[in-house]
Amino acid sequence: MYLGLDLGTSGLRAILTDAAGVVQAEAEAAFDVSHPQPGWSEQDPADWVRACKTTMAAIRQAAPEGFAALKAIGLSGHMHGATLVDAEDRVLRPCMLWNDTRSIHEAAALDATPGMREITGNIVFPGFTAPKLAWVKTHEPDIFDRIAKVLLPKDYLRLWLTGEHVSDLSDSAGTAWLDVGARTWSDDALNHGGMRHDQMPELAEGSEAGGQLRPQLLSDWGLSDPVIVAGGAGDNAAAACGIGALGEGTGFVSLGTSGVLMAGRDRYAPSPDSAVHSFCHAVPGLWYQMGVILAATDSLNWLSRALKESPADLSSALPEIATGPSQATFLPYLSGERTPHNDSAIRGALIGLDIATGRTDLTRAVMEGVAFALRDSADALKSTGARFDTLFAIGGGARSRFWLTTLANTLDLPLSVPKSGELGAALGAARLAICAHTGQDPASVMTPPAIAEVIQPDARLRQAYADAHQRYRALYPALAGLPKIAR
Repeated sequence: MYLGLDLGTSGLRAILTDAAGVVQAEAEAAFDVSHPQPGWSEQDPADWVRACKTTMAAIRQAAPEGFAALKAIGLSGHMHGATLVDAEDRVLRPCMLWNDTRSIHEAAALDATPGMREITGNIVFPGFTAPKLAWVKTHEPDIFDRIAKVLLPKDYLRLWLTGEHVSDLSDSAGTAWLDVGARTWSDDALNHGGMRHDQMPELAEGSEAGGQLRPQLLSDWGLSDPVIVAGGAGDNAAAACGIGALGEGTGFVSLGTSGVLMAGRDRYAPSPDSAVHSFCHAVPGLWYQMGVILAATDSLNWLSRALKESPADLSSALPEIATGPSQATFLPYLSGERTPHNDSAIRGALIGLDIATGRTDLTRAVMEGVAFALRDSADALKSTGARFDTLFAIGGGARSRFWLTTLANTLDLPLSVPKSGELGAALGAARLAICAHTGQDPASVMTPPAIAEVIQPDARLRQAYADAHQRYRALYPALAGLPKIAR
């Protein structure tokens, strides 16, 4: 048996699978995000450990015989976080998360440093790990001086599981310290950020072993044989493994807290100026590219809070099938934007409201705005040579058929809906565990899932959505030109 752990922004998901990847049991545990100041986003790593204990107990109770046969664990997690530990592995401060944008000035300085984009293959975004450490160096120097290791979120969980400092290449590619083409830490990039090589974890491919479960946990959980902990992956690379998106022509669109459009690549083809992310894949010899928007279902959550109605109730008031773009336009820049603008200061807007605009119109506009932002990412990806034959649709927002039909029309692409869409990253982590234990070729393990439905774009609406997207694109320069409110 194999366990996949996916450390998300709002909780930890665990699934137990057999050697064929068939899910035998699953469990979840939630935790909170703290926003102590505007632009800050933090979590207590102790919450991740508590969630792991909770989900492990639930899996053991649901499938005791299966859990007893556990051979390997795979890890997936949200990227770019900065978990700082001292020489005794004690956490020095709350983890700064992927959507923490306080380091905007440090990111700009690093991005302007000669050679950084060439080394990392990416713009240095404020959400990446390196500028966060530069911020700590300036604003929390006492903490900075005590840092022995910097760990990504899932790798802090690995530290608790194994006692070892290890990361995989797909997750590490989002730090701005990795030479993404050479798949190794870059001493030059580290020096530019004031960091040292010894403060970095060891590196492993995601489908290789990245440690073993500690003897104390083996005893606590009633396990007798050694249990491998695979290198694992950042959440998007893990999701790609879960739906079989490894090489050219494969990809997915994810409607999660953030929105992602991912394309598998057989070669390293960075294009930093496009604001497309170019990262190592979780398996050897492959890379992937993605466009990222910072607020996808988070945009619907914002509307839910404003209207005091649940996201599910807002979504259920819409028809099943989109029949054309609405009059109102929503720009989902609630936390800034990455692809294609690289603008952490931009903020969202609702345009085209009138006296008759109601709750349903606002919900529709929010979903369309997210779709238009993802179309921007698709255009940016195509400019790098990436291609999509079709896209899998995953994430919590994929439960809304209206949202999916809107997205299919906006992207002008068919969307394949997996039968187990919500298990993408956790399943990918379990598949990486299978490869780490058995040595199987990842391509033979990471096959596409069964498809529940293929949502085709409506050719009759192609021009209407294309025109609406152009109106949407034209609003960004006007919005960016508005005076910024001091925070």
